[in-house]
Amino acid sequence: MSRVFDAYARYYDLLYRDKDYAGEVEYVASHIRAHAPKARRILELGCGTGAHAEHLARMGYTVHGVDLSQTMLARAAARKAALPPDTAARFSFGLGDVRTVRTGDNYDAVISLFHVVSYQTADSDLAATFETAALHLRAGGLFLFDFWHGPAVLAQQPEVRTKRLEDEDIKVTRTAHPALHADQHVVDVNYHVRIEIKATGRIEEVRETHRMRYLFVPEVARLAESARWAGVETFAWLGYQPPGAGDWSGFARATRR
Repeated sequence: MSRVFDAYARYYDLLYRDKDYAGEVEYVASHIRAHAPKARRILELGCGTGAHAEHLARMGYTVHGVDLSQTMLARAAARKAALPPDTAARFSFGLGDVRTVRTGDNYDAVISLFHVVSYQTADSDLAATFETAALHLRAGGLFLFDFWHGPAVLAQQPEVRTKRLEDEDIKVTRTAHPALHADQHVVDVNYHVRIEIKATGRIEEVRETHRMRYLFVPEVARLAESARWAGVETFAWLGYQPPGAGDWSGFARATRR
């Protein structure tokens, strides 16, 4: 999987420049303020290029991010280097697999956004990710993550989508051709990315497949049934109501016992 993300890390921030990172972080922070108001230290599983971490650091949290991709982490380091020293001092990054990473520290909250949990397609992968979160959390700490919500995926059905973006250096066209495997609760999102280098006219192409697991609320509840957890609540992403058939993205808040 890390090779997939290395291949397009150069274009990642351009592809997602319209993503409301500030709004997403404010939503996550609202759960932290309400249910762990003394929280200061956060572990981010699957930090990518560090956009969420940057906003959390600007809010005063100390964040350590882990990611499988060295290229993503290099871009996160570049992002950090451009920040004021007091903000940059509040976040750090390291290489790690969300299923197995052990930082040796404890945190007040563990977050995992941009559907990192849905990249854990096997039951064992999901269980291992929950174990990672539990082992890094203090009592009363929160595990906060988003996920593909099964009822919406089945009701709406994945479809072919094309996204076109450009900046002063490159033009990017990315087309997604999804394949639903309902018997496995996964969708293979087959991407074809075409990149034009404006200065030379050279064309680069990347083909990659992202296998995504969609989850149902009872599945999420079962993941938090062990003695390590005091319970879990689920919501529509960016909302505070339960997820419905129209909510492709769900959000969960699990509390460490």
